[in-house]
Amino acid sequence: MKRIQVLIAMVACLIGVPILAKAQVVNKNYDEKLAKELKADDYGMKKYVLVILKTGSTGTISKTTQDSIFKGHMENINRLAAEGKLIVAGPLGKNEMSYRGIFIFDLEQIEEARKLVDTDPVIKSKIMTAEYFPWYGSAALKETLKIHSKIEKQSH
Repeated sequence: MKRIQVLIAMVACLIGVPILAKAQVVNKNYDEKLAKELKADDYGMKKYVLVILKTGSTGTISKTTQDSIFKGHMENINRLAAEGKLIVAGPLGKNEMSYRGIFIFDLEQIEEARKLVDTDPVIKSKIMTAEYFPWYGSAALKETLKIHSKIEKQSH
């Protein structure tokens, strides 16, 4: 009896697979050229590296030194964005986790992101540290930079 139930379940699964495959609908707005350009998978998604910046171990520093480090931080962000490697960056609001900001890199490997983050003055000075995570999100995220340049009234 048990074998018959297993056999029926297997047949049901095999019959159901083609039905499910036919149930998938191709998006009428699909742009194959754009999807390839953005390296999107069939779901319009791709792999990234998410970096969370946290308060580091540096103690009190002078305002002049801090201003210089943060100026370099912004220059580094702009450089990485111009190179097409950093696609999202921004500060986080006050929180109990000491999280300060995020970076999303258009990279798949954490080690590649680590090398880029290590060039940042806030990391070098230990004002901030970084935590790294593989992240899967919309491939359209890269288009954010093009749009941002059209809505940014003042640049950093």
